[in-house]
Amino acid sequence: MLSRQDQSQLADFLDYLRDAARVELGYPVAFDIDYQELAPFLSHGLNNIGDPFKHGSYKLNSHRFEREVVQFFAEMTRAPQDDWWGYVTNGSTEGNLYGLYLARETLANGIVYFSQDSHYSVRKNLHFLNMPNIMIRSHANGQMDYDDLRESLKVRRDVPPIIFANIGTTMKEARDDVGVIRGILDELALERHYIHSDAALCGGYAAYLEPRPSWDFADGADSIAISGHKFFGTPMPCGVVLARAKNVERIARSVAYIGSFDTTVTGSRNGLSPLALWCAIHKLGEQGIRDRIRRSLEVAEYAEVQFNKAGISAWRNPQSITVVFQTPAAPVRDKWQLASSDGISHVICMPHISHEQIDALLADIRHAGGEAA
Repeated sequence: MLSRQDQSQLADFLDYLRDAARVELGYPVAFDIDYQELAPFLSHGLNNIGDPFKHGSYKLNSHRFEREVVQFFAEMTRAPQDDWWGYVTNGSTEGNLYGLYLARETLANGIVYFSQDSHYSVRKNLHFLNMPNIMIRSHANGQMDYDDLRESLKVRRDVPPIIFANIGTTMKEARDDVGVIRGILDELALERHYIHSDAALCGGYAAYLEPRPSWDFADGADSIAISGHKFFGTPMPCGVVLARAKNVERIARSVAYIGSFDTTVTGSRNGLSPLALWCAIHKLGEQGIRDRIRRSLEVAEYAEVQFNKAGISAWRNPQSITVVFQTPAAPVRDKWQLASSDGISHVICMPHISHEQIDALLADIRHAGGEAA
């Protein structure tokens, strides 16, 4: 048993977390799904080591739930019926690493093209994998400059391209159009290519937007990474990576120690993550997901309108839940945990965000004197 002092320390920390969650508007994490059903599973050493689709010798795993979760996302991303595979990751950085790894093994001498608005971890992953790469310009709204991509590809037509597409950039939630990218590759007769979609945030709801963005397997992607702790609000960082099975087969290795195949990035994997995602999917259902994104879009529209009414220039990309505005004073940024870069900040209107929170943020910005110096 913990001592009273230790219990008090944990209680204080819980109070701190509750207070911090009430004023968190800058990062894409949802807090509105209850995961209390998972508490009894903390008493078991759930380790999802090995391939979730293969039998292994360690039986304290949640592979049966992981397979169902991955199947759900495969259907959401229109994965080819007989040519897909996936697993639950520790987050989209791992999912992006996995997609790039498969691309490297598929096109050994390929060059990676990614935009200047890509997540900061992309460069790190490229460094890990020692992959040659070229940064493509972005437009002001964060979307890839397709003319720059086309010209860059023309110069290096003898080298297979690996395109890293952003399906919701970090600061502006801009979505690169996989259909347009695929069209450029076809136009230049670049038959050997690979497209990875980083759909960390938007992958949770892009399939339910109207009109539907061009981002998934049916549009031309070869692998897709989606976060679980963002739109689905799991209590631990996690995600899902999906890929064409024929590419995964290139890296699969049989491992006697675990009695299974090594097809993932890490060895031991968190067995609670698939359970959390399974809970979210079953609690929400398709209609629940649609209701959540509808609510998020409504609050985002409200925030954009209210900011501009208050004389604070704000904007967002089409069908985006991210509202961008000039960076406010430091005390406001600190209180509301606003992600800021290059003079702009944003609020991400996750499903739990309310009009009242937007109003309170605006009041603080006005009280602090508007925008940062």
